[in-house]
Amino acid sequence: MTLLPDGLARNRQDAHSAAALPLPALLAAADNRARMRYVEFFTATIRNPNTRRAYARSTGDFLGWCEMNDIQSLTAVQPVHVAAYIEQMTATLSAPTVKQLLAAIRHLFDWLLTGQIVPVNPAASVRGPSHKVRRGKTPVLEPGEARRLLDAIDITTAVGLRDRALVGLMVYSFARIGAALSMKVEDLDVAPNFYPA
Repeated sequence: MTLLPDGLARNRQDAHSAAALPLPALLAAADNRARMRYVEFFTATIRNPNTRRAYARSTGDFLGWCEMNDIQSLTAVQPVHVAAYIEQMTATLSAPTVKQLLAAIRHLFDWLLTGQIVPVNPAASVRGPSHKVRRGKTPVLEPGEARRLLDAIDITTAVGLRDRALVGLMVYSFARIGAALSMKVEDLDVAPNFYPA
């Protein structure tokens, strides 16, 4: 049994990745209502395909861990199980990654709780590792550095013009590459005095 029916995948890549994700054994052993609620979690609540894949991997790994630790059903999952899993993951993964794992587990069990599949959310009371960011990892380009980067791109070819426009958009808007590629001309609001006379 697969996580998402092909008809619910938004594109071929989603269809391929959805077909590659099997239903965890804890859910395969559950009733049809629980299985459907699990599928609805990924199709109805998560619109972003990257988040959907990350949450599917995170929750699938946790439910697989539950199976390996002889937890027989979704209703048998307790806060102590979630806490033990998070503690185990903290030993090998970074704090932000573990926090994302915990967020995925919490979100899934919230959805199962509102669907009356489980009586309580076992992840609700579990605290994740502390993580404080004093400074981001991505350095910000100084204006002179941005100018040198843009001037270094060869604009005698169509590829160079495209690359310069894309890099310029990213520098100007602070957008990531995915957001920049999905932008339309209407999305860009240039101030009237932006262009020098």
